Amino acid sequence: MAEVRISGIRKSFGDVAVLHGIDTTIADGEFMVLLGPSGCGKSTLLRIVAGLEQQSGGDVSIGGRLVNEVEPKDRNIAMVFQNYALYPHLSVYDNMAYGLRVRGTPKPEIERRVQEAARILELGALLQRKPRQLSGGQRQRVAMGRAIVRDPQVFLFDEPLSNLDAKLRVQMRIEIKRLHQTIRTTSIYVTHDQVEAMTLADRLIVMNAGNAEQIGAPLAVYERPASVFVAGFIGAPAMNLLRARVEGGRALAGRATLPLPSSQPGLDAGREIVWGVRPEHVELASGPADADAEVVVDLVEALGADTLVHARLADGEPLTLRLPGTTKVRERDRLALRLPPEALHIFDAGTGRRI
Repeated sequence: MAEVRISGIRKSFGDVAVLHGIDTTIADGEFMVLLGPSGCGKSTLLRIVAGLEQQSGGDVSIGGRLVNEVEPKDRNIAMVFQNYALYPHLSVYDNMAYGLRVRGTPKPEIERRVQEAARILELGALLQRKPRQLSGGQRQRVAMGRAIVRDPQVFLFDEPLSNLDAKLRVQMRIEIKRLHQTIRTTSIYVTHDQVEAMTLADRLIVMNAGNAEQIGAPLAVYERPASVFVAGFIGAPAMNLLRARVEGGRALAGRATLPLPSSQPGLDAGREIVWGVRPEHVELASGPADADAEVVVDLVEALGADTLVHARLADGEPLTLRLPGTTKVRERDRLALRLPPEALHIFDAGTGRRI
């Protein structure tokens, strides 16, 4: 295992800059997730750590060793890709053993490592099968087993679950979490799926247009997003975000007046803001006298445990509510809402940063 230090990493392809100076330290044994939409630079950053891409500036250190000029094969890392990259003509055992044989590892050691990886990943009964005889989840476990037998300092995962169906993704998330708890190897995991990020990460980096928008523990990022981008990207359904202006101690969003957090500094009259609340934090009021806002229901999605209500404020601004599944709501109903001040998020309209 090893600490990974990323210092001022920049990357340009010709005149196009895709990374704008990424700085972070991934602790020994930590599981770090790089999260963001397509094109944000997360896979490029992973490939730079792997040595598959050369940075335009900055340094990468693994285990205290500067690896800027070190070949990928000499960085003591193992990478798991989304397309498995298995040899179709080799058995599961031989796929897992192949890299060790190339390195000249003694046969008894190869046997020990492959059998241990097969035990951890529950592949013992599949060792003589060919990849075509395996399911997608089994193939991805073989790819992880091939990485484990190398006993690397760092695991790198590049969207390894993207090719799996929804049920298998859930199963494989559990497998990867269990694997990390077992072997505690430093891991960097790239994904655009926020559920994967929230469930797997010790910490995550939310990336946007080549910048590290926010770095922190998943729940800390969820509860206190640093920007409008993070607030809208983390959470399903996404946070309700409305442009507003501070007037008379309230937020004026079109014709709707909304509460502000109590004792929030920096909310001077006339300031342009983005007002936010998560759907799960909107509550039904007991009546109009107790309400902070009123909405008209457009659409109801009954999901069983939850009910998603898509509604409109007075001026037509959309507001999504996440209510208990037992809530009885119909289209065109008028709902009186409570918006708890402690659950509100306020951002500067110009910079998009949290106030």
